[in-house]
Amino acid sequence: MLKIIKISSYCCLVFIISACSSRHTPAPIVDIQSAQQLNKKNRDSIKASQYIVQKGETLYSIAWRANSDVRSLAKLNKMHAPYNIFPGQKIFLSAKSSKVNQGSSYSKKLNKSSGTTSKKMHKKALALNKKQAYGENVSNGKISKNNHVNGRVFSNKIRKWRWPTYGKVIAKFSTATQGNKGIDIAGQRGNRVVAAAAGKVVYAGDALRGYGNLIIIKHNDDYLSAYAHNDRILVKEQQRVKAGDLIAKMGNTDAQRFMLHFEVRFRGKSVNPLKYLPKK
Repeated sequence: MLKIIKISSYCCLVFIISACSSRHTPAPIVDIQSAQQLNKKNRDSIKASQYIVQKGETLYSIAWRANSDVRSLAKLNKMHAPYNIFPGQKIFLSAKSSKVNQGSSYSKKLNKSSGTTSKKMHKKALALNKKQAYGENVSNGKISKNNHVNGRVFSNKIRKWRWPTYGKVIAKFSTATQGNKGIDIAGQRGNRVVAAAAGKVVYAGDALRGYGNLIIIKHNDDYLSAYAHNDRILVKEQQRVKAGDLIAKMGNTDAQRFMLHFEVRFRGKSVNPLKYLPKK
């Protein structure tokens, strides 16, 4: 009897081994991190010097993709507010090389004639610009009426920001080339998405790949905020909103899960939203 059991066990073992060896392809491996980063890598960006306007785009959405200040693009293309554009229109995204060279030559002459004083003033202006980017007051907490400091213009800070939705922050801001240019907040389909500060809706649509249903709000001449992956957009372009106004319902358009991707831009450049939002 014992001999029969041993023979049966041996046969079972041989069968299992042969079954395993018959698999010609390895078991599937899911790279969770790659899946989470997919939508970030696929987000549209423009690096060319010119661009042809596509249907559904605004100058603000183009400036967003080009990481540029909309005022710079408007000036470069001789446009005036409200910056109306149309499909097929050619938009210049960078100055002509001759102008750049002239500007560089002028800067060199200016720096040479100004000497050490000019360098100190430039460093001071950069430091003040960095502070102002994160809403800090300058000049002992007071800003002049025209906001001019050493020839540079600074904006008044937005006094109050609020969280655009409730949920856990699952991805933070990164300065890396392929890093997250905002924060990702997890939630459920249909969760409320609200305006983080008062302003005007300058883009509402799905023309930007990787952002899904996207809303961009202009808060003043320097600050923009964006709300991506929405299930439903509840506002229209040119609509004015107050801080806390409902603007969308959370979704997972162009995302791997239900969440809100939230960005803040200062003069066209990405900044860390957590430096603005109140502590939880």
